[in-house]
Amino acid sequence: MKIATWNINSIRARADRALGVLERHDLDVLALQEIKCKPEQFPVELFEERGYEVAAHGHNQWNGVAIVSRIGLDAVRTVFDGQPGFTKGEPANGELFIGGEPEARAIGARVDASKLGEIEIWSLYVPNGRAIDDPHYHYKLAWLGALKDYAARRLAEDPQAKIALVGDWNVIPTDADVWDVTGTGGLYLTEAERAAFFAFEEAGFVEVSREYATNYTFWDYQRLRFPKNEGMRIDFVYASPALASHVTGAEIDRDERKGKGASDHVPVIVTLS
Repeated sequence: MKIATWNINSIRARADRALGVLERHDLDVLALQEIKCKPEQFPVELFEERGYEVAAHGHNQWNGVAIVSRIGLDAVRTVFDGQPGFTKGEPANGELFIGGEPEARAIGARVDASKLGEIEIWSLYVPNGRAIDDPHYHYKLAWLGALKDYAARRLAEDPQAKIALVGDWNVIPTDADVWDVTGTGGLYLTEAERAAFFAFEEAGFVEVSREYATNYTFWDYQRLRFPKNEGMRIDFVYASPALASHVTGAEIDRDERKGKGASDHVPVIVTLS
């Protein structure tokens, strides 16, 4: 089977591209980020006509996440345990940003992978951080920390659970994952952001796309970044040990960045056997 993650940057503007990716890669599950619409605005019928179910979570033209599946969608959740909302200001006494309603940045569901059994998959749109001196940066770290705690608890409860944490992580894990380490203003690659990303390994998860694929996953629309291949790798697939053991391949669909109307991200596809 194949699962993929993709920051589509507006599902209503790129529904045809999403359908093309599903068909071209013969996907069983596609996790989307930045759908930029409310659930009732998602073009569900286009996907249902092709045998897919859709679970979507969004509030307005910002953020928003979805899961598209042809192997079922059960136990849909639109927030993970402990997910913080965004509260302006710096954290006091190390406390998380728990004020306010959580943004539409996470959606989870169970899918039935036949012989592999049930997989708990989360489509995740990690906060950008905006700038190192911005309150949103502290929110980003708190958000990642809360997600890691949730993931660690799930593994502690069931070490054999098959869990996939997929999406736009807005972190550049290594210097090799960006065309120029000085080109981001420092954001995405601070020591704290990288530590928050690699904390999932410490919790027992495995990033399963890097072994098989080495391309960037994002190129800004400005300054001819894509033709110059000045990109970043910020989209990843973290799998629990029981799921990672079934991964047999992965690819980054760089060609999806080509042509008129492309998203600034491309799909990351993982094959399970």
